[in-house]
Amino acid sequence: MTESTPVGVGLPMTVSRTGGFAGFDDQILVAADGVATVSSRGKETVRCKLDPTLLTPLAAAAQQVDWASLTMVKPSVRHPDDMIIAVTANGKVARLEDPKLKPLVAPVGKLLTEAKTPPGDLCKPL
Repeated sequence: MTESTPVGVGLPMTVSRTGGFAGFDDQILVAADGVATVSSRGKETVRCKLDPTLLTPLAAAAQQVDWASLTMVKPSVRHPDDMIIAVTANGKVARLEDPKLKPLVAPVGKLLTEAKTPPGDLCKPL
């Protein structure tokens, strides 16, 4: 990373989790200022501020992704009960298992766990 790299590359970012055996329909929009908008089917949408211990690794991982190399293709279901975790940023979208998104796997997994509705321990209500 060079000093000229702008802070917030990769943010805002939207993480969505759909499908799977449980029928997930979750979406988390993370703004550059660390405010997350969390929505889940059947639950009230909440806004919360991500804890730096969650936001910092997420933002750092987002900066490691070569967003320009990704194509804008909406992830599609590959098999019955396919759970799709997709990341959208910089006008691009990809499934989390795309090798180009490897730096995001751990922070996005933690985001989906901790920024749940109602907000988790690392996402404090505004």
